[in-house]
Amino acid sequence: MASYEDNGDETAELGPLGTEEEFAELLDQLVADTAPHLFALVEERGERVDGRIAAWGMQFEDHVEVVAEDHGPRLSAASAERARSILSRLGTMRLVWCPPPTLPGERSTA
Repeated sequence: MASYEDNGDETAELGPLGTEEEFAELLDQLVADTAPHLFALVEERGERVDGRIAAWGMQFEDHVEVVAEDHGPRLSAASAERARSILSRLGTMRLVWCPPPTLPGERSTA
């Protein structure tokens, strides 16, 4: 499939990629193959006394984007571990990866 940058006039010359259902399946697979991996940065309070989500992040192929839970700053970093290190200046942070979502028709392994 073409990326969003490939949207010139040449698409008018191309025919549809299969039926509506087949095209929907192609798009589902495109999203599943390229979706960012989600993670949370969890602030540990005390020695395993409590915890709170400090930020949510998305890991892309070449970087991560992080958004603070309390509408605080956003940050870009080279990796999830680097983002954890940066936010650790605010307190003890744990990096927790979210399980990948299951697609319709798949069984969860969690």
